Amino acid sequence: MNLFSSAPSDKAPAPLAERLRPHRLDEMVGQQHLLGEEGILRRLIEQDKLTSALFWGPPGTGKTTLARVIAQTTRSHFVAFSAVLQGVKDIREVVAKAQQERSYYGRRTVLFIDEIHRFNKAQQDALLPSVENGDITLIGATTENPSFEVNSALLSRSRVFVLEPLAREDIQQLLNRALAAQEGLGSQQLKIEEKALEFIAEQAHGDARSALNTLEIAAATATNKTITLSDASAAMQKAPLLYDKGAEEHYNVISAFIKSMRGSDPDAAIYWLARMIEAGEDPLFIARRMVIFASEDVGNADPRALQMAIATQQAVHFIGMPEGRIPLAQAVTYLATAPKSNAAYVAVGEAQKEVRQSGALPVPHHLRNAPTGLMKDLGYGKDYQYAHNQTESVVTQTHLPEALDGTRFYRPKDSGYEKMICERLDWWAEQRKRREGDGD
Repeated sequence: MNLFSSAPSDKAPAPLAERLRPHRLDEMVGQQHLLGEEGILRRLIEQDKLTSALFWGPPGTGKTTLARVIAQTTRSHFVAFSAVLQGVKDIREVVAKAQQERSYYGRRTVLFIDEIHRFNKAQQDALLPSVENGDITLIGATTENPSFEVNSALLSRSRVFVLEPLAREDIQQLLNRALAAQEGLGSQQLKIEEKALEFIAEQAHGDARSALNTLEIAAATATNKTITLSDASAAMQKAPLLYDKGAEEHYNVISAFIKSMRGSDPDAAIYWLARMIEAGEDPLFIARRMVIFASEDVGNADPRALQMAIATQQAVHFIGMPEGRIPLAQAVTYLATAPKSNAAYVAVGEAQKEVRQSGALPVPHHLRNAPTGLMKDLGYGKDYQYAHNQTESVVTQTHLPEALDGTRFYRPKDSGYEKMICERLDWWAEQRKRREGDGD
């Protein structure tokens, strides 16, 4: 069974996304980390040295298209296989033919399995001997994490390539290509409003197939040979929100989002989060803003806030959208309701200002290392107090340059965990005074 065979001419034309599938590497859009001039996958394909591989990525990112490109460029016998429609019996037939190809023609077989995560353990085990002895070079495509969906023996014999959602600019390039190409919509001589183009690209969320399907529907309903924002919205069945990533409203919404968290208003914060999600904002942009907020506005009042924000960024990157909205919502409500302190943010700003004003002040001698005898003779490290050797780890020495002795940059607030930091700093100051008074 060949999944890539062309439809008979007496049937309806294939969908736009199918008609525009690239046949060469140079026609591919996106995935520059793999397919750029120095990309490892590009070099392996061009040199026909690709070993068993798993293409892992969300829908519409080019997994099947890459398999087609390999079919066009490799000198191997290429077989396409569906994990949904075929089973162990079909695998054995493929393996038998692969062995013949190798024995009689000295040619290996590349077996492409779409949705390999749907294979059960028995089906995957049936592939293992042929992959191991080289009769078959396996290429599997999956939207699921191979670590959980592919058995360890098969996984260890395969290289995993992670495909990322396409950038908005990549999808816009595909849409323009579709409008111009004769195999696409070129014969219709259509134009598209810039806002309509941006709307389709944003709402596709990195899925090229979804974008091209929307364009095809919008083209079928467009009047006056121009695809409008209204046409795109109707095709997407989603109303465009007033939120242009490159203009004022983008900055207005993100500003309202951050200020709502800063003002400890979880309801408003979750609303602005929803506005951004519905408008197609990059979820990793939202996560990055929350990582900054966790340090700038929560800080040491709740040190767990930064851990939460980083975990959210990783979770969103790992699971993608739309499920990524769930950890985003958890983090937003946590940050909005956390105690607030910008003391660390203010401290580093004041310290940088001081450095710019006073320059590179000399490091006090007692804080310098003394790895050589000359340095010791010059007083490096002299009278240094090793905190772990002091009573209750309290030292009376200064750690700032002499000209800045006594300067304070960090002023913790009486909020959350920073209240404890305040008490600790006050206690240390009291201990130092007492010991200095005692002549210690």
